[in-house]
Amino acid sequence: MRLGVLDQMAQPKGMSAEETAVRTIKLAKYVENLGYERYWFAEHHGTKGLVSSAPEIMMAALAGQTKRIAVGSGGILLPQYSAYKVAAQLLQLQALYPGRIEAGVGRSPGGSETIRSLLADGKPNQMAEYPEKLRSLLHFIQGEGKVRAAPRTEVSPGLFSLGLGENSAEFAAELGIGYVFGHFIKPERGEASHRQYREMFNPGLLSSPIARTAIFVVCGEDDTHAEELARSQDIWLLQVEKGLDSRVPSVQEANEKRLSVRDEEKIQYNRRRMIVGGPEKVKSELLRLSKIYQCEDWLILTNLFDFKEKERSYQRIKNLFS
Repeated sequence: MRLGVLDQMAQPKGMSAEETAVRTIKLAKYVENLGYERYWFAEHHGTKGLVSSAPEIMMAALAGQTKRIAVGSGGILLPQYSAYKVAAQLLQLQALYPGRIEAGVGRSPGGSETIRSLLADGKPNQMAEYPEKLRSLLHFIQGEGKVRAAPRTEVSPGLFSLGLGENSAEFAAELGIGYVFGHFIKPERGEASHRQYREMFNPGLLSSPIARTAIFVVCGEDDTHAEELARSQDIWLLQVEKGLDSRVPSVQEANEKRLSVRDEEKIQYNRRRMIVGGPEKVKSELLRLSKIYQCEDWLILTNLFDFKEKERSYQRIKNLFS
């Protein structure tokens, strides 16, 4: 089982963005020492409690303070940006940290239409142009075409397309790049997406397919402890989906929050997007999904209020497969 982290840099209540950034680097160093293979940063805008808005900068900061762990984005919002500029940033990182740079890109608008427009400097919505932009990005990082992006590194950074269904998987396969399925967003298409990617894969940047799955996991001392810890993540996710305060509440605050029957049903529905349990349950569920997806490469998200408990959760997960 290959393990990595996908970090949205969810900000606990009572903690500043600056403190969250410092703790993020500390966590990344910690999981590197545990043996995690990669640490990816999300890109979010217009939310009060998600601190990761510029994954390329976080990648540079982390790579400069670590030795082995691969650093990546999960993912850069490609439709909003120039493919040439994104390629130049990735190649610059590759020149600084050869062999450690992995670029995950996606087609999300990044927030409201206002935010999308601001990110794109007022240009019309280019979401439909994602396939062409991804082709251009691939050409630029491979040094192809009349105009080449700089610096011209000896080896290209890794490139992955993020997706939630068969169409995105097939396109990644067609280009011969990596694919990351977002189980933590929309789990129901996981099996079909992974199968489509494997069956349709055409060698390109990669000689063979590399697929990963991103999933929420909370691993406690036992199932009861995990449920206690996960309550803050449950409420956090509920708030995010309602467009409310997206900072992570403490377990105490989460337990005290008055919820409607519909809210509780939504929390249980969202549990499909995550694994919550003690070590035995977490291992069993990861192995079960690995068999279904035929995927043994995972990006773990754990958005807990308590930083030490977050560290312990990642440690327990790694211990399961050491």
